[in-house]
Amino acid sequence: MLAYAVTVAHHPGTEVTTMFKHILIATDGSELADKAVTHGLALAKCLNAKVTAVTVTEPWDAWSMAALAEAQARNPVADYEEAMAASANRILWAVSENAKQQDLDCRTLYVKDRHPAEGIIETAKAQACDLIVMASHGRRGLSKLLLGSQANKVVTVSPVPVLICRS
Repeated sequence: MLAYAVTVAHHPGTEVTTMFKHILIATDGSELADKAVTHGLALAKCLNAKVTAVTVTEPWDAWSMAALAEAQARNPVADYEEAMAASANRILWAVSENAKQQDLDCRTLYVKDRHPAEGIIETAKAQACDLIVMASHGRRGLSKLLLGSQANKVVTVSPVPVLICRS
């Protein structure tokens, strides 16, 4: 069980407001991203904040298509899109179930054909979110240069605060 200390000064006759009213939780379905989901939902519950969960799938690329063609797929683009949609549905269903267990309403969104950082930031803007919660795999060195860091890109470009969960 996670515990968050949330203190709000309250004086009789004044309105209590919290810093974050709409939290966007970004997930790729990985074990590490599941930790970010858990933290994001717990924080939303403490703050009585609205929650939206998003998963983003990248556009198909030549390597993916080559692998599908080698596997003799009849329609590699449609097969790729179908596989990504099925994966997104599984990921978002799990987040939704987790939210229900905590008595939270959680809107889920699937953004396809975007690089993750772009899709996350676009969703945060479109949904008027005021906090993004996501995981970072903490890549360093050559793997960070080759693979990039989606979390780093989000932190760098995001117009709203970003809470990064690490292992």
